[in-house]
Amino acid sequence: MMRVDVLVVGAGFSGATAARCLADAGHRVHVIDRRPHVGGNAWDTRDRWGVRIHPYGPHAFHTDAERIVAFLSRFTAWTPYEHRVLASVDGMLVPVPVNRTTINRLYGLALADDAEVAAFLERVREKRQPERTSEDVVLNRVGRDLCDRLFRGYTRKQWDLELADLAPLVLRRIPVRTGDDDRYFTDRHQAQPSEGFARMFERMLDHPGISVALDCDYHDCRDAIEHRHLVYTGPIDAFFDRCHGPLPYRSLRFEFEHFEGLDRYQPVGTVNYPNEHAWTRISEFRHFTQEAHGGTTIVREYPEARGDPFYPIPRPENDALYQRYREMADARGDVTFVGRLAQYRYYNMDQAVGAAMTAAERVMAALAKPR
Repeated sequence: MMRVDVLVVGAGFSGATAARCLADAGHRVHVIDRRPHVGGNAWDTRDRWGVRIHPYGPHAFHTDAERIVAFLSRFTAWTPYEHRVLASVDGMLVPVPVNRTTINRLYGLALADDAEVAAFLERVREKRQPERTSEDVVLNRVGRDLCDRLFRGYTRKQWDLELADLAPLVLRRIPVRTGDDDRYFTDRHQAQPSEGFARMFERMLDHPGISVALDCDYHDCRDAIEHRHLVYTGPIDAFFDRCHGPLPYRSLRFEFEHFEGLDRYQPVGTVNYPNEHAWTRISEFRHFTQEAHGGTTIVREYPEARGDPFYPIPRPENDALYQRYREMADARGDVTFVGRLAQYRYYNMDQAVGAAMTAAERVMAALAKPR
């Protein structure tokens, strides 16, 4: 039987970060993952044409947290990349988040400065206070027409719910701008790992105190690994055998297509399709990687109810169910739950790293206590 200080379930951002922090502190760590690769949903690879792709959907790293940049920079160099998104609306491509260009293009206007855009938004918005749902958020910021053209249909496809059925935090994540800044994110640090995400994870887990087992499901492997503490990054309801019922998640199906001899398929990394198409968005990987190639590969995303869990569904009743599992988790002093699925919340990549670093500190404190 293997004996380690810490068993880490999951080799994505949360698990790999926690494992490296614990190993750097002198602990013996074993990492398992049910998939045949490290990196979780951020794993990348090359397709049959040699284009670097993200098999689980596009990932664009961004953060304002210098400590997270410093940590990850130990394992990768960076290629600057500022993500931009357009939405296909009525035969036009307009920037998302909503900005001055979006409004001018959709309405044939020539608003010239921030004040004019702010005045336009003030005229069209429907005041909703307090903001109890995502519909309240959008109507309060941009009014009904922009809501219907940019957000309502996309939400139905992404979540299989109406805006009024989603918690306000979903749409609060998307800003509204009165200027013409068309970047999707405004963080100080926006870049991609120069050799890819997979190589960064491989280096992160390359430590004499870390061992890794892939194609290893926790429920099949746990009895063969003796450990003092467990770091669990999988679905929290699965850990407790869904004794209170399953937590709802949204999944994704991906459809890849390669175009040989084509330099660019679309003008930016991602184009959203909020209305008339079955898919929600198309992403083109060469924008992200900026690699030269004789062709280009795109991916269309189709949200689904079944499949691997990607997104916790933020609704009050789902949060109430999660809290029942959270109470059980809090009672387990020998287990630390961290990550998007284990904490049932939407984490950006940098947030997952930060949460895992904090979790590792808690584990170190627990291991320091006499048994």
